[in-house]
Amino acid sequence: MSMQKPKVFIVMAMSADGKIATSNRKIQTFGSSEDEKRLLDLRATADAVMSGSNTINTASYDLGPGGEYYQKLRTERGLQEFNIRIIVSGSGNVNPDAEVFKHKFSPIIILTTQKCPPNKLETLKTLTPYVKVCGEKFIDWENTFHYLSSEWGIKTIACEGGGTLNDEIISQGWASELYLTITPIIVGGQKAPTICDGLGVSKLNSAKAFHLTKIDSNKNEVFLDFIKEA
Repeated sequence: MSMQKPKVFIVMAMSADGKIATSNRKIQTFGSSEDEKRLLDLRATADAVMSGSNTINTASYDLGPGGEYYQKLRTERGLQEFNIRIIVSGSGNVNPDAEVFKHKFSPIIILTTQKCPPNKLETLKTLTPYVKVCGEKFIDWENTFHYLSSEWGIKTIACEGGGTLNDEIISQGWASELYLTITPIIVGGQKAPTICDGLGVSKLNSAKAFHLTKIDSNKNEVFLDFIKEA
């Protein structure tokens, strides 16, 4: 298979003050049914859907296509009926009882690092045969994307957060597009996660720049499409 690195795009919904969860970091759905449709439409363009472990640990996500309509749409676009699912956890902190593991319709790949203790690594291997150690302290995304491309034939990945995973993908320049929904609520809280957490930058000229390509809205939400500036 080709060693070309996959295209990665990020899909997120956030409050008007930029939060993606409450201050206790429990993931809750902010968006409307229209936002959910937008999410599933975008999933239906990707070979794989990727999420951090905190997202799947605390929410009832199966990371799948979203039903027969989207399964058919995927096949019409030349994709597999069900997308591959990718969970990222450098520490191996994955809930074995998470909803995602109750659905067997497509492979689940768990990406972790050498920080994952041996006992947790063994637990991960009981959840899926596809556990990949991808770095020492942090995910080595260069080699990881080569692995996903060469071993799995993945050309496009929809990344659905959370903030720490998004930060790694954006700060290292892997995200080529961003699809953002802004909802009309204020969450507040210093500890509430945002769409891009992590270390951040100390100088504005070090920030990753995106170009706004589309604005749409319904009665209560704004939908924004961005592409990374060259």
